Amino acid sequence: MANFKTILRAMLMIPATVLMIQFQLMGAAMGQSCPVQLSNLNVCAPFVVPGAPTTAPSPDCCNALQLVSNDCLCSTLRIASTLPTACRVPPLSCSTE
Repeated sequence: MANFKTILRAMLMIPATVLMIQFQLMGAAMGQSCPVQLSNLNVCAPFVVPGAPTTAPSPDCCNALQLVSNDCLCSTLRIASTLPTACRVPPLSCSTE
């Protein structure tokens, strides 16, 4: 029984290890500051949240967006676009309205 538990733990650690390696490689590719750059975009929430009363981004939002590197933003959008498939949910269908 102990051997089965040991094997099961090892098998569960493999996906976790693979994910950690992928995130480390993404971090190296995008630069260590990408998560910080993205977190600075929180000031844009009043503009981007559906139903928000704000119709124009604030100067703080625009300044934060200017500080996000193109590679960071594009990589994040590319990764986010794969989430529906990875989570086995229907693909997004966004209208412009």
